[in-house]
Amino acid sequence: MGENKKTIIGRFDKADFPILDLEQISVKIDTGAYTSSIHCDEIIEKDEVLHCKFLDDEHESYNGKEFTFKDYDIIYVRSSNGIIQKRYQIESKIKLFNKVYKISLSLSSRQEMRFPVLLGRKFLSNKFIVDPQLIDLSFNQQHQNDEH
Repeated sequence: MGENKKTIIGRFDKADFPILDLEQISVKIDTGAYTSSIHCDEIIEKDEVLHCKFLDDEHESYNGKEFTFKDYDIIYVRSSNGIIQKRYQIESKIKLFNKVYKISLSLSSRQEMRFPVLLGRKFLSNKFIVDPQLIDLSFNQQHQNDEH
């Protein structure tokens, strides 16, 4: 019944993360992943505070931006090659199609990551239908609205 409430999203888009103060970050829609992840480096837990640096080659102003989180969890994620990894997870917010959603993001330090953020099934479920032929639907909609 609720199918008509789901928004169509393409395989890539750009999103804002208001709490993290990041705008127009490239996201890859990854239905193969359960959890969503954000690309960070130098992830260090010290005195019950999590420190990390955000990695995004596309945005020079954000690349290497430092974050600290007092509120975080430790989760165990099975990677695509079957290896279980310990990861830190934070709760945040993401803005897509001019709507703000809650999102859980695991901090990933995979060097080969082409996209700074992957959106997995846990986030996509009950909100979006993925059309792999399309890209940047949210981004384009936002910019059409900005022009009017």
